[in-house]
Amino acid sequence: MEDAEKDSQQHPDSVPEVGEDAVTSVGPSPPPSTMTEEEQQELQEELLKVEDEIQTLSQVLAAKEKQLADIKRKLGITPLNELKQNITKTWQEVTTSTAYRRTSETLSQASLKATAAFSNVGSAITRKLEDVRNAPTFKSFEEKVETLKTKMTPSVSTGNPGDQDSSEPTTESLLSQPEGSPSQDTPMH
Repeated sequence: MEDAEKDSQQHPDSVPEVGEDAVTSVGPSPPPSTMTEEEQQELQEELLKVEDEIQTLSQVLAAKEKQLADIKRKLGITPLNELKQNITKTWQEVTTSTAYRRTSETLSQASLKATAAFSNVGSAITRKLEDVRNAPTFKSFEEKVETLKTKMTPSVSTGNPGDQDSSEPTTESLLSQPEGSPSQDTPMH
């Protein structure tokens, strides 16, 4: 005890800990010279009264916490249920907040704009493909493919696929020959 008194005298700037033990941990301090003995006695009585009230309130709080736990147990409220309720309540508070509503509205508008942009891109691609399909080069290619298809169709329908007549032009020969050039079946002079 003497060491604590010496230590507190050596370090006057040290702060006592907060709590009910704070008064006893500092040690006795000399009474101020301006107080009468009667005032000191009144303060001592008030100190005891406040300490007693703190003790009573701590006991009442402990009893109330026990009563709360009993009521929750009887109602079937578990810590997990409480957690779920807290999360639900918090989520509801978040979704009703102004910031959440503004963010939600902004994202909704952005979604609508993105949908419109994708629609416009799709329309532009469709138009471009139509332009390509209507272009003279594509028309010429389309006609060549159609001609090839027409030339190939009778040979497949007239015989078995394995019994093709060797005099019929093959796909390779039609594709490799430029249009208007003599075929392999025509004798060259």
